[in-house]
Amino acid sequence: MGLLLDSFWRAAAYCLRPRVVALSVLPLLLLVALALGLGYFYWDAAVQGMRAMLDASTLLASVWSWLQGWGLGDVTAVMAPLMVVLAVAPVLVVVSLLAVAVLMTPALVALVAERRFPDLERKKGGSFIASVVWSVGSTLLALVALVVSVPLWLVPPLVLILPPLIWGWLTYRVMVFDALADHASKEERQEIFRRHRSSLLGIGIVTGYLGAAPSIVWASGVVFAAAFFILIPLAIWIYTLVFAFSSLWFTHYGLAALQRLRVESAGLAPVSAPAGVVDAAGPPAAAAAPALPAASAAASLPAPSSPSNENPAP
Repeated sequence: MGLLLDSFWRAAAYCLRPRVVALSVLPLLLLVALALGLGYFYWDAAVQGMRAMLDASTLLASVWSWLQGWGLGDVTAVMAPLMVVLAVAPVLVVVSLLAVAVLMTPALVALVAERRFPDLERKKGGSFIASVVWSVGSTLLALVALVVSVPLWLVPPLVLILPPLIWGWLTYRVMVFDALADHASKEERQEIFRRHRSSLLGIGIVTGYLGAAPSIVWASGVVFAAAFFILIPLAIWIYTLVFAFSSLWFTHYGLAALQRLRVESAGLAPVSAPAGVVDAAGPPAAAAAPALPAASAAASLPAPSSPSNENPAP
């Protein structure tokens, strides 16, 4: 728990550094261009298609008529843009995650390693290609799990549990690999995954909930159409900053766990390492001390008498 909280506040403090804030803007530019491009070419068609699907649904027809009876007017005209945004949001979250993993994470890992772990050996246990393959494979698995779990979102408690759990699992898989790729060997990375799986998954779930929070900004952009082009880029930047915080949290935790693992493998305690060196050097000196009285005792023995000094035998 100490390592978990220590890495948390360190990650939060690092997010205030100008270098981290500047790095969070780089993926934002890519995501803004992607969102504006998709919105320019496909927004009207997507909204019309979604509205046609909502109107054609016999299951929802009674719901729309019931809501209109309460004086809400054309409900599908409001729900269609909202459904489009909710459908596109996970895609942009995935793109944001991959952008942070590919563009920001190496820079953030280098920043943490430079400031906290300058003497930590780099064993190069994961290459860039391996990181990309791992990230893409984990993302595909998360998307499959997301699509399969969509029907369960209709159950009120599960809609608050399943999406953050899936995003947390994805964040945990991607961020830990990238945080340890440069410093840990493959065996060390697997050992850290095994020992700290529950804590790392907990970090992923917390950051998954943090990543779901900016969806409120997305919904506000739909409700307040005049501020759409301000709120949506703001939401994308919040997503990126949340993932940057996630990357820093996993990096601080992972590198600290790696350092402890190596100290443990060396047979030393992290805090009492200098004392262990002194203790290791102590026994030889202590063992050599009793030799001094023996030497002095040998020196005090009387010298043997010479045969020439002895009286001749009669």
